[in-house]
Formats: sequence, C-alpha cells, structure tokens
Amino acid sequence: MNLALFDFDGTITTRETMSDFMRLAATPLRRALGIPVFAPMLAGYKMGLVAGTTIRQAVTAFGFRGVPATRVHAAGDRFAIEYIPGVLRPEAMQRIALHQARGDKVVVVSGGFDFYLAPWCRQRGLELICSTLETRGERLTGRYLGAQCIGEEKARRVRERYDLAAYGQCYAYGDTHEDEAMLALAQRKFYRGVERT
Repeated sequence: MNLALFDFDGTITTRETMSDFMRLAATPLRRALGIPVFAPMLAGYKMGLVAGTTIRQAVTAFGFRGVPATRVHAAGDRFAIEYIPGVLRPEAMQRIALHQARGDKVVVVSGGFDFYLAPWCRQRGLELICSTLETRGERLTGRYLGAQCIGEEKARRVRERYDLAAYGQCYAYGDTHEDEAMLALAQRKFYRGVERT
C-alpha cells in the first residue's frame, strides 16, 4: 500500500475556500463589521507584508469567538454538500480515485477547518489532517487548537500519525510554499499538477 497526501485549497479545489466558508458561517453583523476592520490587513497580505497565519488567526478570532460550535458545524455540513463540489479540480479528483482504486491510503492534509473538511472527506472515504478550533463548553473561543496545519506543521502531523517506512511509496500533492515540507516527505512529489524529478 502507498500513502497519498493531498493539500486541499488550490490542489483539490480551484480556489481558497476559507474566506467562502467564513462568509457562510459568520453572522451577517460580523461579516459587515469585518470588512472595514480587515481591509488594511488584507492589503498588507496581498503585498506580502502580513503573513497568512496572522490574517487567518485574526479573521477566525473575529468571526467565531463565542459562537455556538453546533452552528458552525451545521454550516460546515452545508458547505461540504453545497459549495465544495462546485470548486473541485476534475484532474485532482481523478488522481484521488486512481489512488483509491489501487488500495492506497489517501489523506487530505490542510490548513482548512474540520467543520467542512471532515464531512467532505467522510463522504469520499478519505482520511484527514487539518486545522481545528478550540471549544470551551459549547462555544468556540476563536482560537486554533494547536498550530495551524500549514508548512512544517503539515509534515509534523503526517509523521506523527503515519509510519512512512510502512508504505511502499509516499506521494504528495501541493500548490504553494506552505506545502513544501509535506512534499519533502514523499518519493513522488506533484506541485501544481506537475511531477518534480
């Protein structure tokens, strides 16, 4: 059996999905207030002055602090069914199907949230490593539970969960610098659909 590791946003999908999920899951008031609050930070991110981890952390805290976890999970279920199918890359889904047909273990490794990735992966028989949010009582704190699952954290979590030596080969698929550490784990690496030699 081989191990196949897939980034989600931009690799399986045609676009980043976190902002789309935030628009669905956050309340209308928080969405409206968030536009002017985060405009300068977003401009800084586009110019390379603000790190992606920083803006994701700030937006998540603003959007979800104090919100009932059941409300966001319900939004995630809806997002997985209604939105994600429309942004999937056919070639990535074919590659996933090929690995599954071979009997390989296929794992989505993403900085995205379990709210929508968990139901989507369950529907397709895929394993999942991703970012999760902290809950206190029945409400979200707005903080990540542990580190965001990007960069070196992706590779660390893969090594923690899987014994790479137990697999015939490891395949990895990614599309940004945040996937490089995960790609480095694999014998066969695919970056933006092209195999690296």
